[in-house]
Amino acid sequence: MFVRPADTADEKLLWSMLYEASYAHENGMDSPDQLRDVPTLAHYVEGWGAAGDLGVVGGFDGVPVGAAWLRLFGPDDPAYGFVDADTPELAIGVAPECRGTGLGTALMSALLDTARDRYDAVSLSVRLENPARRLYQRLGFVDVEGSDKVNLAGTTSVTMVLRFR
Repeated sequence: MFVRPADTADEKLLWSMLYEASYAHENGMDSPDQLRDVPTLAHYVEGWGAAGDLGVVGGFDGVPVGAAWLRLFGPDDPAYGFVDADTPELAIGVAPECRGTGLGTALMSALLDTARDRYDAVSLSVRLENPARRLYQRLGFVDVEGSDKVNLAGTTSVTMVLRFR
């Protein structure tokens, strides 16, 4: 297993991982390219490498199959897990065939270790029924009260936050 910092050349991988993270296939999408037409999702990746962007990529045998990344959003263009303009939102995706291997935990740990030095907190949005929610709780994320909202798939997502200080 490897984990390395993400750079601008990883944007295509981030689109693929956003496709996995957003369960886009459940909404009839059959390609990560279709996410570009969904502004509420596209801003998680579009223009990757901007100030404040931070991410890691990981995989096996030199092949990247997962990524975790942070982006800052403003109140005029908030993301699903928006808390405030100073708290970046985390997105993470792992290829389906690599889930359960520990890669997601490794990606989250590496990203959060770096984020801890730059930010006071990190947020994310997760479906209530997503098994990864248990990982987020183990890492110290807590629900933001009153943040429940219906997502694109018609299920309920909640915003979670991890405060470093």
